[in-house]
Amino acid sequence: MSRQLTETDITHLRVLIANERRDRLALLAEVVAGLGHEVIAREIDVREVGAVTARERPDVALVGLGLSSEHALELIAEIVHEAACPVIALLSAKNPAYVNEAAKRGVFAYIVDSGAEELQSAIDITLRRFAEYQNLQGAFGRRAVIEQAKGILMARHAIDQERAFRMLRAHSQRNGHKVVDVAEAIVESHLLLLPPLLDRQAASEGPR
Repeated sequence: MSRQLTETDITHLRVLIANERRDRLALLAEVVAGLGHEVIAREIDVREVGAVTARERPDVALVGLGLSSEHALELIAEIVHEAACPVIALLSAKNPAYVNEAAKRGVFAYIVDSGAEELQSAIDITLRRFAEYQNLQGAFGRRAVIEQAKGILMARHAIDQERAFRMLRAHSQRNGHKVVDVAEAIVESHLLLLPPLLDRQAASEGPR
């Protein structure tokens, strides 16, 4: 999970930087350090960047476009797969085709040939948008769990959606738990009580 960033955290971030070119990595590291942030990893090898990302859990990742756009896109894909943080693509010139491909792989923002102040501003905006995105995703996830629990209660007690939700809410109030926590418990216990897949397949097929 990603950590919740405060205003103080945003002034001192743990940053992963990745680029195919070592000279660009060194320059970017200087800029990031000059902004008061900590460079926790500098990666070039696509085969290693995923493991480093999973281990270090950066607050933000900056991926520069080096000699090969495919190499940069692979770096982005590996980091996005492992990271619970936004990935920002850095470009030296406008490249709509590359930006489009980077977006498909999950990059959260991109910056074209910017200085230190512009980079810091972009990081601040990206982190706030990413936090909003996570909150929205969390809301969708909570809603989905509650809908699942309602479906289980409806099937178990032969009741409608409204009565199922009232049951959830009443139980949460009696026990001092959030509705979503009660819903998660219902879904998890339901999954545990289901017969193994092979048993269910055999039952559906019937006697031979």
